[in-house]
Amino acid sequence: MLNQPEAHPFLNMRHVNVALGDRVVLHDINLSIQTGEHVAILGANGCGKSTLIRTMNCELYPLIPEPGLPRPEIAIFGRSRWDLTQLRHHFGIVSDSQPGVFTGSRAPDTAGSSAARNTGLDAVLAGFFSAASLWPNLVVTDEMRLRAAEALERIHAAHLAQQLVGEMSAGEKRRILIARALVHRPKQLLLDEPSNALDLAAQRDLRESLRNLVREGTGLILVTHHLGDILPEIERVILMQKGRIVADGPRRELLTAPVLSGLLGTEVHIGEQDGWLHSW
Repeated sequence: MLNQPEAHPFLNMRHVNVALGDRVVLHDINLSIQTGEHVAILGANGCGKSTLIRTMNCELYPLIPEPGLPRPEIAIFGRSRWDLTQLRHHFGIVSDSQPGVFTGSRAPDTAGSSAARNTGLDAVLAGFFSAASLWPNLVVTDEMRLRAAEALERIHAAHLAQQLVGEMSAGEKRRILIARALVHRPKQLLLDEPSNALDLAAQRDLRESLRNLVREGTGLILVTHHLGDILPEIERVILMQKGRIVADGPRRELLTAPVLSGLLGTEVHIGEQDGWLHSW
């Protein structure tokens, strides 16, 4: 069954501690997420969200414990080890920190001028090769082109296919990043701070596109500290603080003013309209 990842839970972590240099950043993480499940992970800056993402992404591995302590376990789609290229076929990640990919801001692309000269379609096709640009030596098949066009349609970005990446707005670049992650038709999609650098109109459009993906059956893990990013369809919330999971449960119980005020260490007020939350 290992050749059918969808038959397994997306993620299973037990007794996971992760260090960056000499500092332990994640402490005794125990977490299970089902394939196709929609989850929001919240916490203040520096709480360990980014390190958790990198651990899910197989970029980081847990510490080996001292004798007598429980050994850590990590399984992604039932496997403890993955080739990252193969993992991308089942698990899509969208983050401004992805190495070698253009940023989500309107500033000049730090990945180099070659990425900026790509069209939107080129950038999505390059996702098949985990490349920043569609280099001449890469062989693109008709099937790849069809799936890239499909990914752009799913995120309502078909109009960006022939536009140069270097001329795109922050919101448009974010859609291209999501389409890149969708070309493999992954069962699970992770978005890291999806509304960063987006204006209000771009935030609204992106959130509606994400709702369509959820309705189509793509599992969504949303990592954020903005309540407005949390889609109404997301019912499970995980709260992190100082490298630990401090709460895991239904949104109606955890996304309250008292709980979030305690989590963030400041007074939080929450409003709701049509299933969407906002805070001040």
